[in-house]
Amino acid sequence: MTEAALLPVLGAAMPIRVLRGMRDWIVAGQRDLELQDFIKVDVLNGDWKPLAREAKELLSGHTGRLGIHGPFWGFSLATEDADVRAVVKKRMAQGLEVCEELGATQMVVHSPFTTWGHNNYDNTPTGRQDVIDRTHAALDDAVRRAETIGVELVIENIEDKDPHDRVFLAESFGTPAVRVSLDTGHAHYAHGSTGAPPVDRYVTAAGNRLAHIHLQDADGYADRHWAPGDGTVLWPSVFAAVAKLSSAPRLILELRDHGQILRGAQHLTDLGLAR
Repeated sequence: MTEAALLPVLGAAMPIRVLRGMRDWIVAGQRDLELQDFIKVDVLNGDWKPLAREAKELLSGHTGRLGIHGPFWGFSLATEDADVRAVVKKRMAQGLEVCEELGATQMVVHSPFTTWGHNNYDNTPTGRQDVIDRTHAALDDAVRRAETIGVELVIENIEDKDPHDRVFLAESFGTPAVRVSLDTGHAHYAHGSTGAPPVDRYVTAAGNRLAHIHLQDADGYADRHWAPGDGTVLWPSVFAAVAKLSSAPRLILELRDHGQILRGAQHLTDLGLAR
C-alpha cells in the first residue's frame, strides 16, 4: 500500500440538490457524506420522504458513511424554557426519524456552551453542571432512540471557548451514541476572537471521543466557511493531531459555497494531508 493510500479520505456536507452534481466524486471515492437538507423546519414538518428517496437513489453503490446535520435553528439544547425544550425534543426526534429512513449513522447537533457562558458559569457553584443537566433534559430521549437505531449524536462546537466542555458533556451520557464533533472554523474564530486555544488543541482535547470534523477555513474573526487554503487555519497541525487518533473521525468539508468543495479538497490533497 502506498503512503498516499494511507491518508484519510475527505468527505463533504451538501444538500441533495448539490449531491446530484457531485454524486460521482462522493460515490467513486466512497467518501463520507453529510446531508444538510434536514436542518430546516419546513422540511421536517413537511413531506420529506421524497427527498430521502432521492438521496437513497443517488447513493446507490455508496459504501461511505452517511450522516445528516440535525436541526438547530432557534433553540439551545440547554434551554431553561420547558416549552422550548418540548420543541427541541420534537426536532431531535424528527432528525432521528430521517436518519432511520436514510440509513444514516450520525447526526450533528450544536453545543449549548457559549462565550458569554464561559465567563459566567463560575458565578454559581453549579453553573457548568446546570448546562449539562438541562441538556440531558432535552436530549435523553433522543439518546435512547439513537442507541436503538445505531446513530451517533455528535456535539459540534459553536462558541465553545474551552474545548473540554463538550467532551465532559458527551461523556456525561455514558454511551458511545454521544460523541464529539469539531468545526475547524468555529474553533479558529474562538481562538482569534475570544482567546481560545488553537484548532489542533480542540482535536487533542476531544481525543478518541472525536467522531466528526467540519473542515472549513476562516480568518479568526468570523464564521467564514471558506475552502481550505483561503483562510489562516494551520491545516498541518490539525491533521497531525487527527493522525494520532484511532477514532477515524469523518472529515467533512462544510463550505458556504458548495462549488468550492473540490478546490478545497485539492488544497488538502496537495499538502499531502488527505485524499
